[in-house]
Amino acid sequence: MSEAESRNFIEQIIDKDLAEGVYDTVHTRFPPEPNGYLHIGHAKSILLNYGLAQKYGGKFNVRFDDTNPTKEKEEFVESIKADVAWLGADWEDRLFFASDYFDEMYEGAVRLIQKGKAYVSDLSADEIREYRGTLTEAGKEDPYAGRSVEENLKLFEEMKDGKYADGEKVLRARIDMASPNMNMRDPVIYRVAHIPHHNTGDKWCIYPMYDFAHPIEDAIEGITHSICTLEFEDHRPLYDWVVQELEYPHPPKQIEFAKMYLTNVVTGKRYIKRLVEEGIVDGWDDPRLVSIAALKRRGFTPESIRMFVELCGVSKANSSADYAMLEYCIREDLKLKRPRMMAVLDPVKLIIDNYPEGESEFLEAPNNLENEALGSRRIPFGRELYIEREDFLEEPPKKYFRMFPGNEVRLMNAYFVKCTGCVKDENGVITEVHCTYDPASKGGNSPDGRKVKGTIHWVPAKEAVKATVRLYENIIDEESGVYNEDGSLNLNPNSLSIREAYLEPALADAKAYESFQFVRNGFFCVDYKDSKEGAPVFNRIVSLKSSFVLPKKED
Repeated sequence: MSEAESRNFIEQIIDKDLAEGVYDTVHTRFPPEPNGYLHIGHAKSILLNYGLAQKYGGKFNVRFDDTNPTKEKEEFVESIKADVAWLGADWEDRLFFASDYFDEMYEGAVRLIQKGKAYVSDLSADEIREYRGTLTEAGKEDPYAGRSVEENLKLFEEMKDGKYADGEKVLRARIDMASPNMNMRDPVIYRVAHIPHHNTGDKWCIYPMYDFAHPIEDAIEGITHSICTLEFEDHRPLYDWVVQELEYPHPPKQIEFAKMYLTNVVTGKRYIKRLVEEGIVDGWDDPRLVSIAALKRRGFTPESIRMFVELCGVSKANSSADYAMLEYCIREDLKLKRPRMMAVLDPVKLIIDNYPEGESEFLEAPNNLENEALGSRRIPFGRELYIEREDFLEEPPKKYFRMFPGNEVRLMNAYFVKCTGCVKDENGVITEVHCTYDPASKGGNSPDGRKVKGTIHWVPAKEAVKATVRLYENIIDEESGVYNEDGSLNLNPNSLSIREAYLEPALADAKAYESFQFVRNGFFCVDYKDSKEGAPVFNRIVSLKSSFVLPKKED
């Protein structure tokens, strides 16, 4: 497949624009509204816009579309900056705010009034909806559309000066109330809102609407290709109308692409906000969410997110990606990078009856069998160990090759041991498993050539590190609906399982965000928020089993 054939449709448009001299450079932007934390879908937009700027040797802006102070917070601004930087999208000194341009937007609105292209209306929001008409019926002219230029200029200035209450007056663009595109039926472009702004304070009590502000922001910054998601396709005629009527010399071009939907996860800000406010999750970065901050906290890497976005591709058709594909990407990224350690998540004590009491030794273990460059470590070994409770059964089913009375197994990187029985408490719960070991089988191989079918992992009881381990499932099954019939959230009661585990001592000094593969249990990451010195908390990033098969590439 040639380079030209492999380029996505956006790159093909850019190639054509450059070849025809429409633009002589490529300048993209990522324009989030700071009304929540970014999620996995935003990662696609960030990486797409940044990637295009890099590919064509152009510029990339991060710009906050902060035109709605009712929902915006400085907390969200800072979280978005951190997320974009973490993904590797370098904006250098090109960080902007829509609110930086409020003066220019106000002047633009005045110019439209002077051209007879905008007017002040006294209709309420409900009346404006009623006058707009339907998809099959044209709208009715606003009764205030006949105001003179002079009156509109006066009223708009009074709106700016705080003379009117919220909702009392709006500024509308004069376009076409009979347009088949509802967005062109004299849209509201300014409203009154007596709310302080996180960036401009109390300077303004009127704020521009997004559809008016966004094209102005792009034009001021010299954006060439304004790349957005498909729901803005019907807004493109209004985008073009604004930049044309305000006579920007090098108008930007809006291009729409399909959003990235992920199955069985919650991405809607209002749903996440409700989860946060009701205390169901411990914040916007709870590891059960797919906000970028949550994925980072859980242990996903920028490389895995980039791989996922690349596999999803860029298209004009909406589609959904399986969450299993995201899990595949993090497994692929970590499997050669991270050490393979032993951790027991549901411990029961294993006692080696014939191992000398009071003695111990150190055994050598490779850190990653697939990557020798990660080296090896020494693990203390003694008479008492912890093993997984599921690795012992008194009465095993067929093809169960782990510990049961009379069976011999291999302790990973250690010795052959033969199970001799167990001890139970008064409730019948197994508290100890007993065995004997073969001293000649050190390293996990018998000198007489006998074979064992089971290998189990362990940690030394005396030196083990006690830790909290958290296992996750989807917090809500969206295929069954986000809400129950009574309006409550359709929560998965098993979305979080907490285990008190024992880890091998090499994990005692693990730092926040460090990740490891725990033998048989998956990949885990040290939680930055809840871990304390001497009491680490590990989040399971992903299990080791995958249901996702990477599609074969076509020749």
